[in-house]
Amino acid sequence: MSDLVRYPIGEFSYNPKDFPKRKAEWIGQIASCPANLRAAVRGLNEKQLDTPCRKGGWTLRQVVHHVADSHMQSLFRMKLALTEKEPLVKPYDQDQFVDLADSHSAPPELSLSLLDHLHARWVLLLKSLKPAQFKQVFVHPDYGAIPVSRALAHYAWHGRQHTAHIEGLRKRRGW
Repeated sequence: MSDLVRYPIGEFSYNPKDFPKRKAEWIGQIASCPANLRAAVRGLNEKQLDTPCRKGGWTLRQVVHHVADSHMQSLFRMKLALTEKEPLVKPYDQDQFVDLADSHSAPPELSLSLLDHLHARWVLLLKSLKPAQFKQVFVHPDYGAIPVSRALAHYAWHGRQHTAHIEGLRKRRGW
């Protein structure tokens, strides 16, 4: 499988030195994610929504629901980092989440509407943080201590990455 199909915008990378100059850009990407994702699936029919992005991958519908599931987790993890001393967060199996009935059958609009409101709150929170708060961490059992700044960069990338998966399939299929 082509790396461009799997990582259409490239794999995630983070350099803490980039944070101060890219913070506003990343917050802007969090803000624009719901509208961009909505535009990516606009006009698709049920058969198209149920088409996998790549061989063995999730359907477009599952991708939309995954973004909502994942971004809810991220906002909650950031809030834990901001209110507790290095909280341990619980990982979840994203493949099992997208294999549940709601991810297979729910209209994408349910998750898109959720993302509109979730991201509006998330952006309000992010814009309110003082520089020291971006250094606060949550602890992931698999990845260790994750500062809020890194989580911000990751989820700015994450929304763009999954939007690009959908746009890439549309382009390859001529939709």
